[in-house]
Amino acid sequence: MKYGKKAVSKAKLTKWPNPHPDRDYTIDINFSEFTCLCPRSGYPDFALIKIHYIPDKYIVELKSLKLYLNSFREESISHESVTNKIHDDLKKLLKPRHLEITGDFNPRGNVKTVITVGP
Repeated sequence: MKYGKKAVSKAKLTKWPNPHPDRDYTIDINFSEFTCLCPRSGYPDFALIKIHYIPDKYIVELKSLKLYLNSFREESISHESVTNKIHDDLKKLLKPRHLEITGDFNPRGNVKTVITVGP
């Protein structure tokens, strides 16, 4: 198994202490190479995942987030389910003051889907 695939298979979201928990500020993260598999056809779905949050005590560690998001590459999951799962997992881990996740999926069969979950 190649080292990248091995790292993705062991992916676990991790958090770090927020260096400024006394103040509200936003963190915006865009993951432009997200892929998962359509649960009906098995074809790949491509999306831009947008994460927008106001941290409380913790922030997400970015390498763990990258590996976590890459772990969906071989998973058969709908646009709605994967966007909600990402939201639920980050909310559980970070307990942020505000969290919004957007899955902006590339058109397939002339259909464009954008899913927004939050707060």
